[in-house]
Amino acid sequence: MTSPDSMVSVCIPARQGSSRFPGKPLAKLAGKPLIQHVYEAAKLVPQVSQTMVVTDHNAIFQTVKDFGGEVCLVTESCRTGTDRVAKVSSQLSSEIVVNLQADEVLLHPGLLSDLIHPFLHSGSGIGTLKRKLSQQEDRGNPSIVKVVTDQQGQALYFSRSPVPCWRDGLPTEGTDATWMHLGIYIFQKAVLQQFSELPSGILEEAEKLEQLRALEHGLPIMVWETEHESLRIDTPEDLALAESFLVRKQGMETNSKT
Repeated sequence: MTSPDSMVSVCIPARQGSSRFPGKPLAKLAGKPLIQHVYEAAKLVPQVSQTMVVTDHNAIFQTVKDFGGEVCLVTESCRTGTDRVAKVSSQLSSEIVVNLQADEVLLHPGLLSDLIHPFLHSGSGIGTLKRKLSQQEDRGNPSIVKVVTDQQGQALYFSRSPVPCWRDGLPTEGTDATWMHLGIYIFQKAVLQQFSELPSGILEEAEKLEQLRALEHGLPIMVWETEHESLRIDTPEDLALAESFLVRKQGMETNSKT
């Protein structure tokens, strides 16, 4: 008998026309296209039964085909990656759908497990992840999205601005309640469709954060914590840093085996 924990479809929306990094999914990282790193990492997650790239570009489509991945071409205009995933939801084998960004390289399969496992036992319609923002990380960096939740873990707001704003200065290490949001979402398929049919709201347009559409229309989002790291590639500079990280990581793994 198949465990319900193994019946999850992961969709990876991959767009060619990034304003800050055009052609990003096909950029080479450690000798392989970035999209291949993301795809292969998702395949290692034990609860995942299907992994699919959803793209608007023939070159990405062919690249995924070439490395043996499952891929679907959706050329019509979509507001966000989540809306692109919703377009192919009828082709997915599971009623639970994860939207994994094409520039988020998982460094450990436990990161997705930290999202999938609690979601399957929560009865929620939408879920996502947060990670503690260290004092060393740039709270003011708009590329690092912050999230605040209530006592039960339900999202109150997501922002590119530092939230909460510590009026009297940052507290000491260990007491700062600032959390980084990881742009990875999990949906009940019916809620995914409901989300994609909603109009964009003022908050989504202002922050350019699709999850604010859900909050603005009263769709709750549960947020769970992960301690696992990932590599987020927003710019060519991020790609260079990720390359250096993977080279060091491979070197340490090789040394540990000798």
